[in-house]
Amino acid sequence: MTSIKPAKLDAQSSAGQPAATAVRTGSNDPRKLIMGNLRQSGIYVAFVVIVALFAVLTGGVSLSPGNITNIVLQYSYILVLAIGMVIVIVGGHIDLSVGSVVALTGAVSAVLVVQQGYPWWVGIIAALAVGVLVGAWHGVWVAYVGIPAFIVTLAGMLLFRGLTLRVLDNISLSPFPAEYQQVAAGFLNGLIGGRGYDAFTLLIGAIAVAGYAVSGFRTRAARVRYQQPVESVPLFVARVLVVGAVIMYFAWQLAHARGLPIVLIILAVLVLVYGLLTRRTVFGRQIYAIGGNLSAATLSGVKVKTVNFWMFVNMGFLAGVAGVIYSSRSNGAQPGAGNMFELDAIAASFIGGAAVTGGVGTVVGAVVGGLIMAVMSNGMQLMGIDQSVQSVVKGLVLLVAVAFDVYNKRRAGVSR
Repeated sequence: MTSIKPAKLDAQSSAGQPAATAVRTGSNDPRKLIMGNLRQSGIYVAFVVIVALFAVLTGGVSLSPGNITNIVLQYSYILVLAIGMVIVIVGGHIDLSVGSVVALTGAVSAVLVVQQGYPWWVGIIAALAVGVLVGAWHGVWVAYVGIPAFIVTLAGMLLFRGLTLRVLDNISLSPFPAEYQQVAAGFLNGLIGGRGYDAFTLLIGAIAVAGYAVSGFRTRAARVRYQQPVESVPLFVARVLVVGAVIMYFAWQLAHARGLPIVLIILAVLVLVYGLLTRRTVFGRQIYAIGGNLSAATLSGVKVKTVNFWMFVNMGFLAGVAGVIYSSRSNGAQPGAGNMFELDAIAASFIGGAAVTGGVGTVVGAVVGGLIMAVMSNGMQLMGIDQSVQSVVKGLVLLVAVAFDVYNKRRAGVSR
């Protein structure tokens, strides 16, 4: 396999040539660029292939406006959990309790709003607060007592499932007020008009494309300044156009269904915030340092216990967000809510490129991994495939994803 060679810069570029001129350098071979970052690029290629495959197998139904909207609504809470889970996994831990925490936070919200008649927003605040408290509980045991996260969260899975049963008194509570239901079932439609479509949704899609293009340009210019390999300008433009076309197609389909889902806005904000948190902040870099090499991070002055504590507090908070979304989507709280959600979130993280040993993974990758699981589940349901076969397929996909991670590590070791 041919290795990627850094882009050559002349003396003027090295001395501070303007970025607009410097970005003209780069490789014209997309195969080299893809193979050079196979862990991250492979997941996007796989996602496109899977979407295309099920579009063919379902006769285009999987890409219909109504079905795309349903995918967003049905799997949004798993994507929220995947954001928190990938951060925990990058830090070298695991959380097996998030499904039970989703159930508990939804139960607390239902008791306050449905049973005791408090305003809908009180239920949301209470659910988030309970999630934070649960995360702090886990964080204390893991970070300060020193018990492995696997054991702590396994105990938490049982503990908080039992508390859910106690809070609900083994019964389901419903329905929530209409305002509460809007969190997961509401849409922004008709804000700026449109004939047969929602113009606001298309505007948001166009803004997303512009943001992606600007961010990509800045990232590419920075890589050139540090003499890192980049694609040539034509390939960069082609990538932006392809991604932009996909985003606008997605927005077009939503615009012709019911408009922009509120839960999609929540998810987009979380992806942006946590993407910046992991890539641009000291806390995010410390998480990667701890997961990559705990001893080196400790010797470098990283406050490992503090970072581990806040990792689990964050996971609890996002489990609370997922609990609100799920209870809003199901319009009630059930003792069995959230069952197996933790496995879906873990699978999304690993399929999205997270390493089993920690130190590797991205928020966007975890979300794409979750979308792969969502598209597969939705596509197999549309095809009428038995639930048992669906479980087999999901298990095989997860196994292949982890095997791919192991292969990448061995390949990197051989190249060194």
